[in-house]
Amino acid sequence: MTGSPARLLLLTLGLCEYGHRGYQMTASFHNSRTTHPQVRQRLELKCLTTREDSGVFWIHQDKGGTLHFIVFISSLARNNFEGNTGTSTRFEAKKDGKFYQLVVKSFTPEDEGNYFCIMNINRALYFSPPLPVFLPVTTTTTAAPTTQHSTTEKDPCLKTLDPETSKEKDLSFLCDIFIWVPLAGTCLLLFIALVVTIVLCQQTRRRRCRCRR
Repeated sequence: MTGSPARLLLLTLGLCEYGHRGYQMTASFHNSRTTHPQVRQRLELKCLTTREDSGVFWIHQDKGGTLHFIVFISSLARNNFEGNTGTSTRFEAKKDGKFYQLVVKSFTPEDEGNYFCIMNINRALYFSPPLPVFLPVTTTTTAAPTTQHSTTEKDPCLKTLDPETSKEKDLSFLCDIFIWVPLAGTCLLLFIALVVTIVLCQQTRRRRCRCRR
């Protein structure tokens, strides 16, 4: 095989088939319990093929639809990452029988998208069904702002007195005292005088009655 895997991939994109002539491929999570990756965690994917004598490409399709070559794993378990290097700072790859495994060392939002494993057989590419790999969707519930009104029940009998009104009432009360107190005293004296007069009149009548007898 001459040239880089990325160049070979670009030259044969027009000859893609899915599962043709018994060549079946399935991409899945290495751990069956995994449904969504987690940020900064290790993510392991695997590709199951019906042939062990053909290498496998791992391709990432980002959320914008752009295809990115990750690695080519040969049938002899040799890796060729982007840039024709045997290692990568972001990915790991290995072959175990019919399984071609891809590991994302530290998953980030940039790694979200669809993952494919591809075989190149007789100058034709055979894609696995896409494996969607996305972070869990976080649902944020925003409560509608509620306006709380503090309602204070007031006694209808209670009224707030205005300072000016209060002063006027105090002056009126003092005036009432100066007017009504002397008047009340005068009435009391008149009442006492009336009582004394009545008593004296009765005593005078009694004395007259005795003298006549």
